[in-house]
Amino acid sequence: MSESTSTTLQDDPTPATSAAPRVVPVRPARPRRWPLIAAVAGLALLLALQLLLAQRHALAADARWRPVLEALCGALGCSLPPWREPEAFALLARSVRTDPAAPGTLVAEARFRNDARWPQPWPTVWLELSNVDGPVAARAFRPDEYRPRDAGPLIAPGQTAALRLRLVEPAPQIVGYVFDFR
Repeated sequence: MSESTSTTLQDDPTPATSAAPRVVPVRPARPRRWPLIAAVAGLALLLALQLLLAQRHALAADARWRPVLEALCGALGCSLPPWREPEAFALLARSVRTDPAAPGTLVAEARFRNDARWPQPWPTVWLELSNVDGPVAARAFRPDEYRPRDAGPLIAPGQTAALRLRLVEPAPQIVGYVFDFR
């Protein structure tokens, strides 16, 4: 019997180490994320651009943002308000004197320069007159009241301008005056 057992074992068609079909786990296809990332980045860029354009008037008053906004508006065709920096006007010369040809009249003259980095509108000029007792009159003069007719609406950086005003003398013996830009 031992022989027949050995023959039956040899005749067995299935070997002890049978190679069963291999099952490979199927990984789900990974979704491509780069289009989503690109879309989010593009939308974020458009939002930033929209915020810059919407706030351009407020940001244009800041010297750090002005060059960025000028380049952006140059490319997109938008406009910026003129630069306003009244403290950048430097008073070069000033005088207030009586007009000998017209009694009771004062002539106020001033020369000033735009020391700002950009062109800016002509300033409003504040003139205050005083006698020995203190201030007796003050007035703000708009640019259209003193600006030369051939001058444009903006003063270029470094440009010098002059003004001459004829005023009714508000009190006798004006001894002091103050010019300021607003």
